[in-house]
Amino acid sequence: MRANYKMQRLYVTSDLAKSAGVAATPDAVNYLANVLRLQDGDEILVFNGRDGEWRAALRFESKKKLALEPLERTRDQPETPDLVYCFAPLKQGRLDYLVQKAVELGAGILQPVITQHTQVARIGTDRIEANAIEAAEQCGVLAIPQTREPLRLEKLLEGWDVSRRLIFCDEGHDTHNPLPALQSIPRGPLGVLVGPEGGFSEQERQALRKLPFVTAIPLGPRILRADTAAVAALALIQATIGDW
Repeated sequence: MRANYKMQRLYVTSDLAKSAGVAATPDAVNYLANVLRLQDGDEILVFNGRDGEWRAALRFESKKKLALEPLERTRDQPETPDLVYCFAPLKQGRLDYLVQKAVELGAGILQPVITQHTQVARIGTDRIEANAIEAAEQCGVLAIPQTREPLRLEKLLEGWDVSRRLIFCDEGHDTHNPLPALQSIPRGPLGVLVGPEGGFSEQERQALRKLPFVTAIPLGPRILRADTAAVAALALIQATIGDW
């Protein structure tokens, strides 16, 4: 069945099965009861990233206690997208946007990467996970991307699976057209690497270009903010060699 985007969607951590009540968290109770003003017997869609999407009825046991009763599976659980999205962390507002759009555009793994020009010293993976869940709730996504701990760029490349093509956005590329490079990549496992606000250093660019599993692409003639570049890169890759 197609997702019913008119119904409120809620991510839960509990297993989902027919008539097996799921206790709502205090935050969820407050949101459903006080913000959305839903009442006993109203229905929403729930998912946990494992058991598909379910239509569930609200069963209020008190003002602060709510059970969600799964009634019917509306969509089966799809496979998690096989796209590793590597990004240099940004300041909070831009990072939130970047993560949300990455989820919408099919990232299966979110991998923060520390580069020479990365300006954010501390990275909250909890916040990244929360933004990924929020994006999934809003956009009908069922497979929640895995959030990994930050790695320095050198460590990322040392441990990279060479059977997975890594596409990196190279602002110093000698052409503006990304399509020839993308169209030359055979379909298969992919990773995407987007740099920080200051871009990759020349040393990093040269190191990346020497690796046989790396493909460099430009993003056109315009100077883009890092979060804009992230969205542009994912859209180009999905449109050209993506999972459709």
